[in-house]
Amino acid sequence: MTAPPGSSAPAIRAVLFDVGGPIDTEITSEQANDRAIRAALEAEGVPVTDAAYASASAYAVEAFAPDAYASIIWRLASNDPAVARRAYARFHSANRLAEQGGIELRPGIGELIPLLHARGLLLGLAANQPLRVIAELDRHGVGRYFAHREVSGHHGYRKPDVRLFLRACEDLQLEPAECVMVGDRIDNDIAPANLLGMRTILFRTGRHIAQQPRSADELADAEVSSVEGLSEALLALTRR
Repeated sequence: MTAPPGSSAPAIRAVLFDVGGPIDTEITSEQANDRAIRAALEAEGVPVTDAAYASASAYAVEAFAPDAYASIIWRLASNDPAVARRAYARFHSANRLAEQGGIELRPGIGELIPLLHARGLLLGLAANQPLRVIAELDRHGVGRYFAHREVSGHHGYRKPDVRLFLRACEDLQLEPAECVMVGDRIDNDIAPANLLGMRTILFRTGRHIAQQPRSADELADAEVSSVEGLSEALLALTRR
């Protein structure tokens, strides 16, 4: 949250990025996840209509489910623990065996990241991602701009655990108040970053696009839905 009137907030020196959402559109990967969930449930004899799936996905977002996929399966399995566990195991196995297609770079983000770097801002990652995502960012030509290149796969901390954010700050040798966090989830990105005193930008996109704050403490400093909007919001925050 923005500092109250009359107080002085430290200058912004770094921007932390979630990968899924702001950088990676995740369109193809999320479609694949949805197909895998439906196949896993149908293998358990649970027919799934488009309307029922959409309702279960909305429920997972509204309920702030830590694992949206597990929540969707639980809802569609009619809260049957045995069916839900078997279906989730099938889904998880299918995901592990699936061909990894890599990240889908959001149009425009490949130009914004080097521009932020050129402005003298330090860039860091704050993401629940496997180790391979670093090579993917490098392949797309944006990885080299990040001074902090660790994700959850490196140290085991997973958002909303604040230790993931603090690890990024430690690596950048900055205080949390000197950072802006850009993410697509209120529960995983905005709430923990606010708690640490970071400025925050909610990038509304993907499965959690309709997620709403549960209290004033979860409000972001800015909400955007495009790279152009993100650029403007970052410029406004860094000029304060």
